[in-house]
Amino acid sequence: MAQISLTFPDGNSREYDAGVTAAEVAASISTSLGKKAISATVNGEHWDLAWPINADASIAIHTLKDDEQALELIRHDCAHIMARAVQEIWPDVKVTIGPVIKDGWYYDFDRAEPFTPEDLDTITKKMKDIINKRDAVRTEVWDRARAVKHYEDLNEPYKVELIDSIPGDEPLRMYWHGEWQDLCRGPHLQHTGQVPADGFRLMSIAGAYWRGDSDRAMLQRIYGVAFQNKEGLRKHLNMLEEAAKRDHRKLGREMDLFHMQEEAPGQVFWHPNGWRVYTTLQDYMRRKQDKGGYVEVNTPQVVDRKLWEASGHWDKYQENMFIVEVDEEHAREKAVNALKPMNCPCHVQVFNQGLKSYRDLPLRMAEFGSCNRYEPSGALHGIMRVRGFTQDDGHIFCEDSQIADETKIFIDFLSEVYADLGFHDWAIKLSTRPEKRIGSDETWDNMETALGEACRAAGHEFEILEGEGAFYGPKLEFTLTDAIGRNWQCGTLQVDANLPERLDATYVGEDGAKHRPVMLHRATLGSFERFIGILIEEHAGKLPFWLAPRQVVVATIISDANDYANEIVEALRAAGVRAEADLRNEKINYKVREHSVGKVPVILALGAREVEERTATLRRLGEKQTKVVALDDIVKDLSIEATAPDLR
Repeated sequence: MAQISLTFPDGNSREYDAGVTAAEVAASISTSLGKKAISATVNGEHWDLAWPINADASIAIHTLKDDEQALELIRHDCAHIMARAVQEIWPDVKVTIGPVIKDGWYYDFDRAEPFTPEDLDTITKKMKDIINKRDAVRTEVWDRARAVKHYEDLNEPYKVELIDSIPGDEPLRMYWHGEWQDLCRGPHLQHTGQVPADGFRLMSIAGAYWRGDSDRAMLQRIYGVAFQNKEGLRKHLNMLEEAAKRDHRKLGREMDLFHMQEEAPGQVFWHPNGWRVYTTLQDYMRRKQDKGGYVEVNTPQVVDRKLWEASGHWDKYQENMFIVEVDEEHAREKAVNALKPMNCPCHVQVFNQGLKSYRDLPLRMAEFGSCNRYEPSGALHGIMRVRGFTQDDGHIFCEDSQIADETKIFIDFLSEVYADLGFHDWAIKLSTRPEKRIGSDETWDNMETALGEACRAAGHEFEILEGEGAFYGPKLEFTLTDAIGRNWQCGTLQVDANLPERLDATYVGEDGAKHRPVMLHRATLGSFERFIGILIEEHAGKLPFWLAPRQVVVATIISDANDYANEIVEALRAAGVRAEADLRNEKINYKVREHSVGKVPVILALGAREVEERTATLRRLGEKQTKVVALDDIVKDLSIEATAPDLR
């Protein structure tokens, strides 16, 4: 029999018979590894232990300690085990598909009766029984005709339809978990007992259409999550509980910040409190950009399709644009315009006004640009995913030789902004050239090198996302990690030599000839709407004092303190603090509770003693302890806290 050479991660190689399985390789290394192994990576591909290896290859054996591979397989096997459990409990249920998703899996079922929360408990118990059986997982490759007949005999129409929809005529892989069988590409674990019985949880039930076809009968989808152990599951459930408490939609109602309604889907109705946060953040960003050498512009909301055709957006982005048709008087046909989905083409129009010289570069242009993009209604999510939004948009027009310096300047700028807003944990990802692209390899080498050098010069390492850049240039993505470990992609910097070419942007170089500028698209916050949602959830509504819409409530305990309360409010407002008085004839505990729900950072309580001594009892949000503070000290200290970080 022919021999093959397998090379291990430590560089050592061993000879095996061609057709050896990864399970046999693991067992040849040690009996213990043979039992603990769950899968392999062969030539970079995730490999089932039962699949044969027929040629020389690199190989790595995985166990449940290897997070990435273990989680994928645990979740994939949970999907199969859950489907098996459902059919063992209710044999008439038809199964469809059950893919792995973030943190878990789902499986869609065709069942006449709706699943109930009590059914989830029953399914969970059955799943644990199957896991405890430690049933072997095995796989075979079948031709399509055999697979179709198999599912027709089982009266599983969705599987037949799925096979018919798979292009080509390649044979199909079939998997068994015990006696239960499913069509699947794999890989899977060695036996059901490798799934941690205390590491999964069935979470919810939802409706779903088979392959998104709303003309078909609705299926029932069961979602689950799974981890390598009980502790991983506990952490995830705690995170979900904390996330629910921090949900910006819930806090937005409690703090009276904004609302959404069906007459304006995906658009925000900002209330006075919310608009205060919005404008305070915008004022802060405007000052930072002014100091950073940006010139602020404002460009039209409605732009003729001719510009979008010239920029390329009409062909590539039209389905996400809101089209506006206008019957111009005496015109032969309607004028076709679009609400701008982004600001870039308009900024090039500003750049193109007047002759530009190399001495004008770099030109940093900024706009708080209101944009509109069509998002499917199912994708909308509070103010995090909307159709109408405002970007802290900016474009830097520069020469090739200035890319690295301008990128470093922007990273330093972004770092300061994130720190001022309470985010110190963030990472950079560099998206490199895709397979389909414009420009020479030399140009791409220069652009990617410039971005990488800029990151290092700014003191930051980065992760490379191979092939995920745009067709016209590489990109940096800046990802925040919030207080409960969630990642949010916010800031971006995109190198673009394509749009200046399409829209004929030029400058006169030192040699007296015309040249194309490079355009750096950059955003720090992204959209104000989304970033405010992130801020609300990061701080659980307890926004930094300078950004809080309601900063101080002066609450009286007795009516004789009303005049003194108004005096304090006036003094605080004169010092730049947002203050209000609560003079209602209510108990102080009621007032404190109500304003705490509204996330007011500071409550000043006034009784007879405070009036006499010209003090106030100060209570900070989230703190049980109070302290008595002199009026002058209160005004002085809170006026400092109310000042934005860039003005202190």
